Amino acid sequence: MAKGIRKRSTKTGLPPGTLVHVGEKKAESVKISYFDYDERNFQEKQVSNIEECFPFKTTPTVTWINIDGLHDVEIIEKLGKQFDLHPLLLEDVLHTEQRPKYEDFDKYIFIVLRMLQYNEQIHDIESEQVSLILGTNFVISFQERIGDVFDSVRERLRNAKGKIRKMGSDYLAYALLDAIVDSYFAILEKIGERIESMEEKLVVNPTEKTLQLIHNMKREMISLRKSIWPLREVISGVQRSESSLISETTGLYLRDVYDHTIQVIDTVESFRDMVSGMLDIYLSSISNKMNAVMKVLTIIATIFIPLTFIAGIYGMNFNPEKSPWNMPELNWYWGYPAVCLVMAVVAVIMLVFFRRRKWL
Repeated sequence: MAKGIRKRSTKTGLPPGTLVHVGEKKAESVKISYFDYDERNFQEKQVSNIEECFPFKTTPTVTWINIDGLHDVEIIEKLGKQFDLHPLLLEDVLHTEQRPKYEDFDKYIFIVLRMLQYNEQIHDIESEQVSLILGTNFVISFQERIGDVFDSVRERLRNAKGKIRKMGSDYLAYALLDAIVDSYFAILEKIGERIESMEEKLVVNPTEKTLQLIHNMKREMISLRKSIWPLREVISGVQRSESSLISETTGLYLRDVYDHTIQVIDTVESFRDMVSGMLDIYLSSISNKMNAVMKVLTIIATIFIPLTFIAGIYGMNFNPEKSPWNMPELNWYWGYPAVCLVMAVVAVIMLVFFRRRKWL
C-alpha cells in the first residue's frame, strides 16, 4: 500500500487530466493490435503506430483495438484525441492502481477491472489493470503487459465460433469481461489446492515455515478480495445501464457474468475464513504438541516422586546404634537390592495405573 502511495505522489500538484503514467513499467515496448470484423469479413493486424487504427472510428464494422503497455503516454494521448475520450478517463487508464469501476460517458462506457494470472514458477498471483472503452462500433482495451486471458476470445473471432461475429461491440465487451471473470475460477482452483496442502501440513507437522505460508496466503486473499469485490458493482452497473450502447440481448449475457462474479466472491470469502482458521489450527497444534511433551515430563516426574521419597529416607545419615529408632535395613546384607526392588515395583504399579486411566 505504501508503495502505491509513493507512486501516486508523482502526480501531486498537477492539474486534473494531466496524463502521467503512474505504476510499474511492465512491458519493454508498446504493442498495438486490432481486430476488425463483421459477420462475413475479418481482419487482424499488429501495427507499429496508433494512427493506423484511427480510420476504424467511423467504419460500419466492429473493431477491437488492444494496447499492451501504458508507459508511452503520447500513444494514449493521440488515441484519446482521435476517439474524443475525456482527459480524466485517460488519466484513469494511466493510473494502474485504480479500484474496479464503471462510468457512463454517454458516447462510450468506461470500465476498469483487474486481470489476474497465476505464475506457476513462483506460485504467486500476478495482477494488472485492464481498462475497457465501449463505443458504438469499437472496443478499446488497455493492458499493462503483454499476455492476457483473451486467447479464447481471439480464437472465436478468427474461427467465427458462436455469436461473436454476428453481434455488436457490446457483445465483444461482454466476451472480454467474461474471459476475465472465468480466469478467476482457475486462480481460485490453484489457491484451493494450496490451502488443502497447508491444512495437511498443519495437522501432521506444523513448523515456522508453515506459519509464514499462512501469512503470505492471508496477504494474497486480501489482495484478491480487493480486486474482485468491486467487480460485482461494475458488472451490475453495466447490466442495469440505460445506455443505448448495450442491447437487451447482451444484458442477458451480462447477467450470467454477474452470477459468476457472485460465485467467485463467495469462494474468496470461504477461502478467507479457511485461511483465518488456519492460524488457530496452527496455534492449537503447537499447543497440543507442547501439552504432549509436558504430559510425558509430568508422568516421569510423578513416577520419580515416591522413588525419591524412598531414596531420601534411606539417604538420612542416622547411626542406628545411637538412635532409638532402628533401621535394620541399613545393616542387612540384602538391604540395597531389596530397596531397589521395592522402588522398581512402585514404578511398575504407577505405570499400570496410568495406563488403565488412559493417561499414557
